[in-house]
Amino acid sequence: MTKILLTIHIIAVIVAIGPVAVAASMFPPAARKALTSGDDADMATLRLLNRICKVYALVAIAVPFFGFATAGIMGVTGNLWIIISIVLTGVAALVLGLLVLPYQQRVLEGKPAPSTQLAMYTGLFNLLWVAVTVVMIFRPGSSLNS
Repeated sequence: MTKILLTIHIIAVIVAIGPVAVAASMFPPAARKALTSGDDADMATLRLLNRICKVYALVAIAVPFFGFATAGIMGVTGNLWIIISIVLTGVAALVLGLLVLPYQQRVLEGKPAPSTQLAMYTGLFNLLWVAVTVVMIFRPGSSLNS
């Protein structure tokens, strides 16, 4: 059962986090282009990228769900590497929900939103997921290290 849950957890990470990371990263340069060109096709691209971010952010709820289930079965929920991963995942979710998506929405509504700040928040979101990946691979403080 552990291998099945771990497999589902990893697939959920790839399928859910990957599209958000890519679409969110594409949004700031696409926003700069759309805001200077005023082209309807460019705005449609922004709406699509925003929709991808929102939908896959909801799908990404499966990541911690299956992660907790896997950690519970493995009996490692109190390990430092799991705690660090949970905290980093929570911070990434907050950055996405409180900074990236609202800034994207402001751009879509035509309100001023500096694309450099949006790019910074998006980069922070992606960096947090890189950190989670590193922690999950190297498992600091784990007795599973070899």
